[in-house]
Amino acid sequence: MNPDYSLTIADIMKRPAFQHAYVAAGADSLHRTVRWVHIVEVIQFEELLQGGEMILTTGAAFKNNTHLFTNYIAQLVKRNVACLGIEMGHYISDVPAEWLGITENNGLPLIIFPKPVRFIEITQDIHAQIINQHHHDLQELERISREFHRLTLTSQGVGHVLQLLQSSTHAQVIYLPIEGQPHFVPAPSDKQARHWMELLKANAEKQADDAPSAPLLLEDDGQTLIIQPVGAMGKTWAILAIALSRKPRQHDYLILDSASLSIAQDLLRKRYMEERKLYSQTLWVDDLLHLRIRDEDQIKAFVGTAFKKLNQLTYYACLIEFEREAADDLRSGAAYSVEDDSLGIHLSLTVRSVFEQHLFHPFITLQNNRLVVIAFDYLPGKPAKSRLQQTFAALRLLKTGEPWKLTISVGRPGKGFLQAYHSYQEAIQALSLTSTLRKDVLFYDDIGVFQLLFNITDRGLLETFVYGSLGPVIEHDRTKGSELLRTLKVYLDHDGSKQETAGRLFIVRQSLYYRLDQIGSLLGPDYMEPEKRLSLQVAIRAYQLLHPDKEL
Repeated sequence: MNPDYSLTIADIMKRPAFQHAYVAAGADSLHRTVRWVHIVEVIQFEELLQGGEMILTTGAAFKNNTHLFTNYIAQLVKRNVACLGIEMGHYISDVPAEWLGITENNGLPLIIFPKPVRFIEITQDIHAQIINQHHHDLQELERISREFHRLTLTSQGVGHVLQLLQSSTHAQVIYLPIEGQPHFVPAPSDKQARHWMELLKANAEKQADDAPSAPLLLEDDGQTLIIQPVGAMGKTWAILAIALSRKPRQHDYLILDSASLSIAQDLLRKRYMEERKLYSQTLWVDDLLHLRIRDEDQIKAFVGTAFKKLNQLTYYACLIEFEREAADDLRSGAAYSVEDDSLGIHLSLTVRSVFEQHLFHPFITLQNNRLVVIAFDYLPGKPAKSRLQQTFAALRLLKTGEPWKLTISVGRPGKGFLQAYHSYQEAIQALSLTSTLRKDVLFYDDIGVFQLLFNITDRGLLETFVYGSLGPVIEHDRTKGSELLRTLKVYLDHDGSKQETAGRLFIVRQSLYYRLDQIGSLLGPDYMEPEKRLSLQVAIRAYQLLHPDKEL
């Protein structure tokens, strides 16, 4: 691929269709690139052009009218067209000197066809030349992209990708990883290297909170820099840039994008291997949460020098359950598999990145289709719950479009590694309520009276309490197929507001009144008295705990 190639006016003047044509004005601008050819025979056309076109006309729009010609030229200049070609013949027999002065003053090349020509042949010839070059560029881009991918599989993948990027664009290549040493191909002077590093770091700081995005264009001392962030999972891992001494072309952007994707895949693959290794090193977290480790000295051996600091920080036990969406393929609902284990490692990599971005130090272990995260808070002075919610929102955003559903629960805060079991158990209890309470993210702090009910281990006692309070309503629903229990729950949850209850149940008020009369006849007319109302609300929660499969 020749990165300097472009079809200029000078090139076009050598084509057979232009053998009798000559440049009457604007000869100093024959280096302009021609992007396309248009025939324009109307006087108002400004919105039809995009810039860089060769315009052909017989002069039908302006004939011998200097005012119209001036207006015509003004529109061409405003749209930054490449040049204008006028055919002498039916409408115009010669070009006045005044017209030549107008085009010359505007720097617009004016090509005169002294004899009639077939505009269709000109457009076909030039368009074929442009399209063929684009096709060649795409083929070459595909070859280079495959080569980028192959190079990332070698031991020095990134270095080889940078060299190929340089040879393909004939540009200075600058690679600045967030962690590690910068690379320059070819090697510049120390002064120039420092200048580029400062420039890229300043730009990176401005965009520090943004995910990897589209390339940025900067002008610097006569050179054009195209800056492309390299990263994945919402995090930038490096900055890749090329410095051009010419105007950038589309293929420069495409090759840079392909190189950045190949480098990102290489970095992601390495981080995946690091995450798998880290996962194997943190299997002790599972032992800690199941009380198989009861000695701080054992934990110190696993955590190392960070133990003392972390042991004094507040932490939260988080459970992240990942399940296939119901609309997924035929494997939906299948048992946990090796493939899911691989997904768990990938998800663990994403989770670690997102938690660290929000200033939590995560210890992560995988349990079937659940990630268990013990997240130590590096900002104990800031509200942790809102930051955790932001963390989960960012995590869910990164998983958008993938056929997996994430359900998250969080235990209460704790301190000291050996106490993590308690927060973990609370997270398990909260997770068991997510479907009942229709929550994708649930904090133990928000489950209310369920905290008390979970500690009543005697299931028979709960059953007796539920049916002693709600038995007639439950039995009526079972035998009649009614929805009185759900109606009662919604009615109590909305403080007895009939309007809100009817709206929530999607029924008219008359239907609600009838249901409430039935509930009153089954439970007694005093069921809204404070003590009985409280008892009913607790009994409904206990019923939900005992029957999580029944939707209320």
